[in-house]
Amino acid sequence: MKEKAALKMKTGVGIFNSFYFKVAVSFILSLLFVAVLGNFILFRYSLKSQFNEFRGKLKAIAQTSALLIDADTLNQIPLNREGADTASFKAVALQLLRVKQVNPLVRNIYVMAATNQPGILQFAVDPDALVAGSTKSGEESFPGERYDARAYPEMLKAFREPRVDTRLSSDAWGRFLSGYAPVLDKNNNPVAILGIDIDAEDVYLLQKGLLSRGIFVLLMGFLFALGLGAIFSMRIINPIRKLIEGTKKVAGGNLEYRVEVSSHDELGRLAESFNRMSLSLKESREKLQDYFYRVVKAMVRSLEAKDAYTSGHSERVGEYAYRIASAMGMPGEKAELLKKAAQLHDIGKIGIPEEILNKKGGLSDEEFGIIRRHPEVGEEILKPVFLESEMLSVVRSHHERYDGKGYPDGLKPEQSGIFAQIVSVADAYDAMTSTRSYRHKMPREEAVARVKAGAGTQFNPEVVEAFCRIADKIGLPGV
Repeated sequence: MKEKAALKMKTGVGIFNSFYFKVAVSFILSLLFVAVLGNFILFRYSLKSQFNEFRGKLKAIAQTSALLIDADTLNQIPLNREGADTASFKAVALQLLRVKQVNPLVRNIYVMAATNQPGILQFAVDPDALVAGSTKSGEESFPGERYDARAYPEMLKAFREPRVDTRLSSDAWGRFLSGYAPVLDKNNNPVAILGIDIDAEDVYLLQKGLLSRGIFVLLMGFLFALGLGAIFSMRIINPIRKLIEGTKKVAGGNLEYRVEVSSHDELGRLAESFNRMSLSLKESREKLQDYFYRVVKAMVRSLEAKDAYTSGHSERVGEYAYRIASAMGMPGEKAELLKKAAQLHDIGKIGIPEEILNKKGGLSDEEFGIIRRHPEVGEEILKPVFLESEMLSVVRSHHERYDGKGYPDGLKPEQSGIFAQIVSVADAYDAMTSTRSYRHKMPREEAVARVKAGAGTQFNPEVVEAFCRIADKIGLPGV
């Protein structure tokens, strides 16, 4: 009796409620398999999620930084040692140094151009050469110096699209991760790539810590199953099933899922740890999405700032969409999500040449084909971070029609979703009531009448009805 009381005091739970009593020897192998599988999936997903978060941040920095480089200035730099003394070199180098100053994690930033040798690149701008001046320390690279990039496939692919290395690299100063993005000229053709090396010591230590904890949990589970097996009761079967389901849900990307286990034994505490971990992953993803959203929103504003005719278009469409959604009885949280998505609906136009976007005359078939691709391009930009299908549907499907004759997919109403159908009306209204390079703005009454006329063909009738209530009773900007 004294031994049982002492054991109860040490464990903090009754002997009959403990995990030890519930595990039967005949189920040890089954329990061990479940523990290994569950922890492997969970920790593997944690490692992948943290690393991909870091890669996504680096990709956004590289892509945004590449947009700051003027291709004409870059092309004026002679690719030889004397090129470092030119005004063009200094202008680009100073721009790179400013990027480095506002991003403390950036260790190196540089611009490289292609050569006539496959896999061999050459430096165009290394700001360290500007700092070094006439004294060459060995750390800087001057224009025209060759670099063998065959061991870095992501670097070579960066002439087509932004890329990030798939694994960490290391040198005498620690571990780092490299990202690259194309530098485009006015015709949207790549003339060079911008490379960024970002310090990744914290990510390495985090991965190492997660892996160590994963191995520790697996080892403890193995020793626990071997040394303290007891009778496997029905009370333990359901919690195990819930934990397995939870790991699958989290591994599948559903970070809102929570495991509900009422048990007060070890499995109950494991469920609490699982829920805390999934919550941590959810918060990390939300931070990444918020950062990416702000970056993309800044890109949209930058795109619109180049054309006085479209300035503020995305903000207005977002506000109209929010008002329409509210008038349709959509919950506030969903309406806010719609507003955010609507503000990014034209992000795909960042890949369209300005001469096409601002053309005053009619577009050729080829030019119109380029314009029609912007929903698909926008979806590809947002897809790596924004997992919500409703947000992505706004970007891809806001030019779909209610009668299925829209683009890019020719979707029927039940396929495009209510988010995209609301933005379609808001986008069309703002386009009609805004002055464009090829026409004057339309009077508000005429624009509202055209939206009404499009009900059942171009637009969802329910959305048009809500829009008209807002237009008649509240009034919309644009006049």
